[in-house]
Amino acid sequence: MRFARTFSAVAAFAAVLLPATVHAAPTSAPHRDPGQSITLPVREALAQIPVADEDRTGYERSAFKHWVDANRDGCNTRAEVLKAEALTAPEQGPRCALAGGQWYSPYDDRYIQGPTGLDIDHLVPLAEAWDSGASTWSAAEREAYANDLGDDRALIAVSAASNRSKADQDPTTWMPPAAGYRCQYATDWIADKLRWSLTVDEAEAAALADVLNSCSNVPVSVTLAR
Repeated sequence: MRFARTFSAVAAFAAVLLPATVHAAPTSAPHRDPGQSITLPVREALAQIPVADEDRTGYERSAFKHWVDANRDGCNTRAEVLKAEALTAPEQGPRCALAGGQWYSPYDDRYIQGPTGLDIDHLVPLAEAWDSGASTWSAAEREAYANDLGDDRALIAVSAASNRSKADQDPTTWMPPAAGYRCQYATDWIADKLRWSLTVDEAEAAALADVLNSCSNVPVSVTLAR
């Protein structure tokens, strides 16, 4: 279960950077501007993501600053996600310390009591984002990506065990253990890549298409971040 969030994205961006060199693409992606909202059937959305080779050269997790307190309310991004996605609200103490509460981890179909058993997953991992175009971004853009509260698909509270099993893998080598969540996972992955103008590699595109073969061609609505 996911909940709509009431807070805005971390920052607006001044310019769109060019994506990684495209070697082959199913469909040429049309020019779009940050802030534009688009809705496409999920298979068409996948087809519009450019296909490019990945390159992890120079990646360091510290290149993506997180977790920040963007709205200066005393709660950082991790806490904001936990509060937004709680089935039973946790108690909030000084400095936004959270205790109690209940969450649902869709990756492995588990209910989690208390925040200590949870990780906040970047649906598209930071390393994968770097591989897919974020290596060319500014530090501010990478910080905004790592703390994206403007789209509730970008960050998700899941069991620590499932998140650490996933690590920085893409759908080529990892899908949620809960088979019933895989259509949603693939759809959200595509939405997140489209939102941030990231690329997919050939194997990743094939893996996503294979998952979607068993899914409804649902509409995907995205507000572009860059």
